[in-house]
Amino acid sequence: MTSFQSTLGEESGIAEELAESQQAISIAEFFEKNKHMLGFDSGARGLVTAVKEAVDNALDAAEEAGILPDIYVEIQEEGDYYRLIVEDNGPGLTKESLPKVFGKLLYGSRFHAREQSRGQQGIGISAAVLYSQLTSGKPAKITSRTEGTDEAQYFELIVDTDDNEPEISVEETTTWDRPHGTRIELEMEANMRARQQLHNYIKHTAVVNPHARLELREPKAHFKFERATDQLPKETEEIRPHPHGVELGTVIKMLAATDSQTVSGFLQEEFTRVGKKTAESVINAFRDRHYGREMRWQPPASHESVDLDAAVTDATANKGADATAAFAGAIEDEVADFDRIAHYELREVVDSAADDVEDEHGTTFGDTVRENAVNAVWLELIDAAPADDDDAADPAADDAIESESRLVTDLYNLADDATSTRKDDEVIQAFAVRLGGTFEDETDDDPRHRLTHTTLREYVDRAAELTEEYDDVAFGDTARENVVEAIWGVMATVPDDPPLVRELEGDRDATSDLVDGMRATDIMAPPTRCLSPISDDLIQAGLEKEFDAEFYSSATRDAEVHGGDPFVVEAGIAYGGELPAEGSANVMRFANRVPLVYQRGACATTDVVKSIGWRNYGLDQPGGSGLPNGPVVIMVHVASTNVPFTSESKDAVANVPEIEDEIELAIREAARDLKSFLNKRRSMQKRRKKQNVLGTILPEMATKVAEVTGRDEPDIDDAIARIMNNVLVERELEQNGDGQAVSVVVENNSSTNETLEITDIVSAEPAGLSDGATVVEMDGEWFIKWEADVSSGDDAVLEYEVADDASFDLDVKGVETEKLTVKQ
Repeated sequence: MTSFQSTLGEESGIAEELAESQQAISIAEFFEKNKHMLGFDSGARGLVTAVKEAVDNALDAAEEAGILPDIYVEIQEEGDYYRLIVEDNGPGLTKESLPKVFGKLLYGSRFHAREQSRGQQGIGISAAVLYSQLTSGKPAKITSRTEGTDEAQYFELIVDTDDNEPEISVEETTTWDRPHGTRIELEMEANMRARQQLHNYIKHTAVVNPHARLELREPKAHFKFERATDQLPKETEEIRPHPHGVELGTVIKMLAATDSQTVSGFLQEEFTRVGKKTAESVINAFRDRHYGREMRWQPPASHESVDLDAAVTDATANKGADATAAFAGAIEDEVADFDRIAHYELREVVDSAADDVEDEHGTTFGDTVRENAVNAVWLELIDAAPADDDDAADPAADDAIESESRLVTDLYNLADDATSTRKDDEVIQAFAVRLGGTFEDETDDDPRHRLTHTTLREYVDRAAELTEEYDDVAFGDTARENVVEAIWGVMATVPDDPPLVRELEGDRDATSDLVDGMRATDIMAPPTRCLSPISDDLIQAGLEKEFDAEFYSSATRDAEVHGGDPFVVEAGIAYGGELPAEGSANVMRFANRVPLVYQRGACATTDVVKSIGWRNYGLDQPGGSGLPNGPVVIMVHVASTNVPFTSESKDAVANVPEIEDEIELAIREAARDLKSFLNKRRSMQKRRKKQNVLGTILPEMATKVAEVTGRDEPDIDDAIARIMNNVLVERELEQNGDGQAVSVVVENNSSTNETLEITDIVSAEPAGLSDGATVVEMDGEWFIKWEADVSSGDDAVLEYEVADDASFDLDVKGVETEKLTVKQ
């Protein structure tokens, strides 16, 4: 059977016919057929994704308006369908913007803003509306009220996928008991098989948004998560891109759009952290790559037989003896002041000398005279030998060595300092002659000896290869690299003006050099005002609010940059307590305060957690890799102006090396505190075990000693405290008239200074308290509070008087139980 493709070309007009069949599709129509890309690939996941998108929008809206979020989520079962209701107390939406926010994909205010937000693309909530209408055939019902208005706006709408526009079926005003906020109601084909993921999403959202109050009501459960703080996240500000990590194509586009004429202006106006000084550093790095550097040669020393004065005099004609002598002398004197001098620097010296002589002698030194002087002095400086026309000949021929130039001597000294002492002088000498020959060969074409780093490496490689070939000695990559860097280090960045922006715009190679220069320049880290990280304290508060553990730690890294976008990584760890002791660690992943529920195995966060050797931090890790086992929660939050997700569903962070490095560093920082805690706990367990053994043995020994000696049985509490190097707190009572004198003695037997908070609860009013002690009466009891700083080996005493029939209860804080002995 003949295929359609095989008939192409057999009849005229087939190309036109095919062209007529081509048509554009709207983004809504595309996602209508590819809803799985947005996280709506099943009824179970679709419901969770719809909740996530609605809650994310609600949190962003409230925070942007400076409102502490109150969000209510309800899921109702309606036969084969589920109704999702999400209400918030945000600022509400205007009548004009509401239909587009919920009924137009890729409509939003944050896509071009370089600042942190949960939603970025304008797809999420409108995609949930699209999924709802596809599976149930019913429109979204939206109510919204802005502050100060008497009535709310009510819409019923769907997404017109042909045009990616909202199609409104109902538009009216209505009453609503909320003073401001938004409510969305969606009906969709779904199921509750992902109930645990739904619960985790809400709980984890509460952890990283401790300022929010969340409530979830579904057919089989009801949860409320109260806010742990009244502190709203730090307000963010939009920033410009950072020079590090900006791609070439982006810079080309920015060059075409900028109003700046110069590269310096472009850098300062279009990028963050770039001022005039930094811009000049970038331009210098660009010059090195685009123009190359000029070799700076050593001027002749006083003992060398090089007469620069004579060279200038011979090159200068018809200017009069006095003017010529002054010109030549000034050049010689200025050149002698340089440790090294480049061609452009020599030209500046000649121009300066010519101008001075013109002013003094009234003799004009034109361009030709100046050029002749530059060439004459330059040839004397490098003492260049004639170029060898035979490319196949060895540049290290004996006659070349015998007529060694100043240029070769200079290169020899640089190579000798840069290479291993194991290389013979003859080898370095031969290498320098060959390298110098390459410089000399180029003198006629470009006397400036202007080279890029790449070209310099080619020169060195050629000389090294010839040395290996003719001298049968290794000249490896390390030696070559050292020589290249030594020579590059003495070369000078040229002061030539960079191209104008309009010239760069059409030159891809030059723009690439500019991008490389930006990346190579040390530029201050991007500002964090565009980001709103959770902070150490609030991470810990969120973990404490939702997890009953015995240990918490957190870490927030400094801002780094990827692709021109700044980002901050934070980590938190909760351990022990009521956390499940069996199974793997609970890893919670977040991006811009949003829990990442699905695609755990495809996420950079999971990969990094698995790659860490958790045994070093005191956790069990079978096989030495993978997730650790035990009662531990590990949370990681990536805050960025543009989080690199693996897909449009925003379920996993991509494996970007810069972000992975920061995730690892943040986790390790928090894990070091966990390691200290576990080490200390193990030490206390050993101490407790030893103390228990002593507590069993010593009483028996005391009894036996008393029986043998016939004396009273000794008090073993003091003995245990001293043997264990404990802090001993002991109350002593002494009759004092109608009352009794009380002494609370602190004896520090440990090797460190200790600070104790002592509270003695007494049933009668005390008097005569020691300095530093305070007393508070509550419900017929007196609380004597005292803080004691006791050095190692010292003691301290709290004294007071009280009635005979008083009772006591001593409470001591500030020292671990295992290091404390209290004797009442």
